[in-house]
Amino acid sequence: MLLTLASGSLFFPGLFALCTWGLRRARPAWSDSDCVMISTRLVSSVQAVLATGSGIVIIRSCSDVITDRFAGHKMETDTSLCPLPLHALACPRVCLVLDSIHGL
Repeated sequence: MLLTLASGSLFFPGLFALCTWGLRRARPAWSDSDCVMISTRLVSSVQAVLATGSGIVIIRSCSDVITDRFAGHKMETDTSLCPLPLHALACPRVCLVLDSIHGL
């Protein structure tokens, strides 16, 4: 369980940093807030796709979704921990975007 939390702590911020860096190099005319906004949306989209995929795997592994959903499936607990770093980083990114918008 801690391995999943640690990998999520590296994957999502790393993906965000990589996207922001790549956008700044690929599109130098874009402002920092544009690069941050696109990177945030891309990372959120990746997290949504991963969450949907893991939800499908969990549901398909249950014989009866109503009674088996609290059976403590390992993937069920892991997928709830993995995006925690993403949500913990969301607040500073939102503040950065809002500050850049108000600074216009």
